[in-house]
Amino acid sequence: MKTITTLLLLLCISLAGFSQTTALKDSVHKDTAWKIHGQNTLLISQSSFSNWAAGGVNSAAINIVLDYDFDYKKDKWSWDNKAIIGYGLSDQAGLGWRKNDDRIILNSLLGYQAAKYWLYTFYANFQSQFTNGYSYNASNNRTLISAPFAPAYLTFGPGFAYKQSDNFRVNISPLASRITFVQNDSLSTEGAFGVTPGSHTLFQFGASLDAYYKFNIAKNISFENSLKLFSNYLAKPQNVYADYAGNIFMKVNKLVTVNFGVELISDPLASTYHEALQVRQIFGAGITYKF
Repeated sequence: MKTITTLLLLLCISLAGFSQTTALKDSVHKDTAWKIHGQNTLLISQSSFSNWAAGGVNSAAINIVLDYDFDYKKDKWSWDNKAIIGYGLSDQAGLGWRKNDDRIILNSLLGYQAAKYWLYTFYANFQSQFTNGYSYNASNNRTLISAPFAPAYLTFGPGFAYKQSDNFRVNISPLASRITFVQNDSLSTEGAFGVTPGSHTLFQFGASLDAYYKFNIAKNISFENSLKLFSNYLAKPQNVYADYAGNIFMKVNKLVTVNFGVELISDPLASTYHEALQVRQIFGAGITYKF
């Protein structure tokens, strides 16, 4: 029930966010330094079988993704901000509803132009989730493996960036700080996500890379890529945290889209149940409203 309530809440946020963003765009339309755009996406997928010789399991899924950009540029200064909120549920016969997406991502990049495509920058990234996450055994019994602000990651630091356009940029911060928050007591006691057992935070200092590239594969088909890397100078810098996300958007018409997304995470400090490569895939058709 809690996850369904969260999904309904995100629908309300989507509508409220759209109206507020529209109002904000109207209020700053005279200030051409600001560019505000984004998209609200509702994805639905479903499969069902009846007397099907090859077999199969009935399933359904619903996902909401809110993706907003707030960018500022004036003279040599630029400030790029992105907010991504995603939540989804899937239902398989006999297993019930389980979440298949749960993301809060906030990116901010403040830059001062040093050359045509080069910037001095200060970068910040925050990531967390809305609801508890569980692993399930063969008997469908669940074990808590994550929770709101457990983990949450805050990465920030000065650096430099190569930015050819809004669709291609690479930011490198050789002096980056990364703070991991584990605000759930049971996960903290286990020492989840690399924190000392009983502690709620972990501080790391190292180098980070954040890259973004979006291009068109064909007419009405775009491919969006993002990559985040972090190496901790203070302990085992060779064990690099890596987070790659790729999304293909196929536009059917003005509102209808088909989306395919994959995210791969390698986190050396994650708990035992996260040590393997983490993989998340989303596929579905739905409605996307861009502004």
